[in-house]
Amino acid sequence: MNIHEYQAKAILKKYGVRVQEGVVADTPEQATAAAKQLNAETGTTWYVIKAQIHAGGRGKGKINETGSNGVVLAKSLEDVAPKAAAILGGVLVTHQTGAEGKKVNKVLVAQDVYYPGASAPKEYYVSILLDRASGHNVIMASTEGGMDIEEVAEHTPEKIFKEWIDPLVGLQAFQTRKIAFALGLSGNAFKEMVKFLHALYNAYVDTDSSMFEINPVLKTSDDKILAVDAKVNLDDNALYRHPDLAELRDITEEDPLEVEAGENHLNYVKLDGNVGCMVNGAGLAMATMDVIKLAGGEPANFLDVGGGANAKTVEAGFRIILKDPNVKAILINVFGGIVRCDRVANGVVEAYKNIGDIKVPIIVRLQGTNAEEGARIIDESGLKVFSAVLLKDAAQKVKEVLA
Repeated sequence: MNIHEYQAKAILKKYGVRVQEGVVADTPEQATAAAKQLNAETGTTWYVIKAQIHAGGRGKGKINETGSNGVVLAKSLEDVAPKAAAILGGVLVTHQTGAEGKKVNKVLVAQDVYYPGASAPKEYYVSILLDRASGHNVIMASTEGGMDIEEVAEHTPEKIFKEWIDPLVGLQAFQTRKIAFALGLSGNAFKEMVKFLHALYNAYVDTDSSMFEINPVLKTSDDKILAVDAKVNLDDNALYRHPDLAELRDITEEDPLEVEAGENHLNYVKLDGNVGCMVNGAGLAMATMDVIKLAGGEPANFLDVGGGANAKTVEAGFRIILKDPNVKAILINVFGGIVRCDRVANGVVEAYKNIGDIKVPIIVRLQGTNAEEGARIIDESGLKVFSAVLLKDAAQKVKEVLA
């Protein structure tokens, strides 16, 4: 689960990570009040106004309606409201949002930490994530802060340092010192980075996160280390242990169809193709998408209804898939292990009748317990539904309906 920058920074602060201070606002008037609060607390007179969306590249992105960037500097209190107004309510387009962009409902009014007139600060990159190949968490760091890490990896990979953490012993002091040395730090900045890394790693582990990305990490002119930005991804499977963190979810940032699928206990990911698929099991879903491509189509989604498929879940899956205007056919591929194929077939027929007026052809491939009975139910339903037992037969029917 992704969360906003202001939410991520609030988590980091609880663990002693120094962050760029800020106050969230959803109107220009609130933005001005936030700036006054920051002035009283930090003494800052310049303010950074940041669009809060679940996407990177905000500083380079543009608001469609006003042409404003997603991150702007206000050099006076009077400048805050109009600059916030140019962002709030607009659609921000970045390299991560795609052409459709994302609507900005909130801004973070943050202190300017670059201290005008002082010596230039230094930016670094730090992230923590799970290296699935080794089964270890890994800290990645680079001197090239403020840049997309993909660009650094492509052009100057030698500037990315990695430190793997043994899960049995956790992060060790020598490892944080090793990273700080690799970043070329010394003196108080070195000590600050060591403390920063320990606090950051504790936050990552305690919150059951799947990724922390701090870009940039700033070394100020007085050798303090702080997080200027923060991207945090929480592990959905561990949220039951963190009800307070689960409340941070912002469904306005998520695909509406994926939200609806989650409410119906379905695993759904929208794709760009023309054949909707409904499957029980993630591995079978991947194979089904391969079959669709071999048949000359493109998968329109990943949809796993789980092992207990019934009329209710099948109907919910149908409704979600049919909301995609690009879908020209639907392939249902179910292995009857936990659930019998005849029950799935009856569920398909019942869901079809409940929805009514389905204009796209539906291919149902059933294999496993009572597969033949399930095929008979489909064939005798009188509906625009085609049965298949073998996967190659299902692929052939997909090819035929797309022709």
